[in-house]
Amino acid sequence: MDTIVTEFEVLDERFAHVGGDGRIEVLHTGARWAEGPVYFPAGRFLVWSDIPNDRMLRWDETTGAVGPFRSPAGYSNGNTLDREGRLVTCEHGNRRVTRTEHDGSITVIADRWQGKRLNSPNDVVVRSDGSVWFTDPPYGILSDYEGHAAEQEIDGCHVYRADPVTGEVRVVAGDFTRPNGLAFSPDERRLYIADTHTGRLRVFDVTDDGTLTGGEVFAEAGDGLDGLRFDAAGRIWAAAGKAVLCFDPDGTLIGRLRLPERTANLVFGGPKRNRLFITASTSLYSLLTNVTGTRPIWASR
Repeated sequence: MDTIVTEFEVLDERFAHVGGDGRIEVLHTGARWAEGPVYFPAGRFLVWSDIPNDRMLRWDETTGAVGPFRSPAGYSNGNTLDREGRLVTCEHGNRRVTRTEHDGSITVIADRWQGKRLNSPNDVVVRSDGSVWFTDPPYGILSDYEGHAAEQEIDGCHVYRADPVTGEVRVVAGDFTRPNGLAFSPDERRLYIADTHTGRLRVFDVTDDGTLTGGEVFAEAGDGLDGLRFDAAGRIWAAAGKAVLCFDPDGTLIGRLRLPERTANLVFGGPKRNRLFITASTSLYSLLTNVTGTRPIWASR
């Protein structure tokens, strides 16, 4: 396993004690476009997508071994876990969001809106009420590289919510150009959504019935804004360009971690949730930090 010696770039004193040991581990390389890391605490392993190679890979934390998890994988992109520990996946190629049951079978959560096929679901989060929220830009249908070239059936690129009881899929935000990464605040009262085209990170208030209000610009993150995660202190970590950015809860960019490749997504994992895993271009990276990722709200109930 190779390591890259680096350090967090402190832009604000609030970031001074956030960085870890400064050693970024290269856990795997050889992907074409690594995306969607998700950590399974019960098994101490991480799964991520290699979109153009139409496969998902698995890294074992106890042995360091990397092997196939699923291939073909529907040109999977974003992944997350639901409150029962099941894998929820955005599939570019199949233009759908699915759930992998404990027995390995696949359940389709969403593949259409108002009878029209989705574009190519990109990233996904699950709220404590079981609702599934996902973004739907067209990257998987623009060419055969990340999916299958096809005509766009829906006028626009939206953010959707799938109801856990009725299965209804509805638009919750329809004014994005290229909605991408998304994350709930630790208390789930706000939803943060990245627009890759504009480089803007926007924030919405979430009502009890799942309606979004607001949508103000929280931060200007710049080129390549993609995946988002929260730490336990309410700071937002965002993949953007060849870096991971850290924003204070007030929207100030307080720190930056530079990487040698273009970053796509990230997730906190490990037994203490203080290991930051990053998918970037061809590789899977990780480093230990002085912060912990936010615990899902249902895990504290």
